Amino acid sequence: MKRKYKKSVLLPLILFVYTTVMAVYFLPRNTEVGNTEKWCTLVASYVIILLLWYVLRKKEELAAKQKQKLDELKNTKDGKPDQRL
Repeated sequence: MKRKYKKSVLLPLILFVYTTVMAVYFLPRNTEVGNTEKWCTLVASYVIILLLWYVLRKKEELAAKQKQKLDELKNTKDGKPDQRL
């Protein structure tokens, strides 16, 4: 059985691993910029990934709520009419 991963988990995870591998490989070798700039860039990258995860998670939650409302509306139209409409 194939497992479906949520986009809000998979994409930030891939970016996190990529950023970490690049930081481990390139940051010690880079002598042209100072340590403060290196670490600020790395922290900013992680903050962006965290924000991406948060936004994608909220987007998926909103889509699930809309799908649930549409299903409820479809069920009320198929059965007896809703009194609130």
